[in-house]
Amino acid sequence: MPGKKNLRMKAARAAVGLSQADLAEAVGVTRQTIGLIEAGGYNNLCVAICKTLHVTLNDLFWEDGIDVDPNAL
Repeated sequence: MPGKKNLRMKAARAAVGLSQADLAEAVGVTRQTIGLIEAGGYNNLCVAICKTLHVTLNDLFWEDGIDVDPNAL
């Protein structure tokens, strides 16, 4: 069952003028993966993984003490 649509990611992508295919190529995944993320396809899975491991999304995806400058990516 899909989760809530990721409208923030879609808006951020559109704000910099990237298509799903452009973003996918830039980050090394398929356009279908970007579409699935924007459609909320991974939301429930990520939440289930975090609950099972007793961690937060931040624990899994961000390193402590490291600020990510989106302009440096």
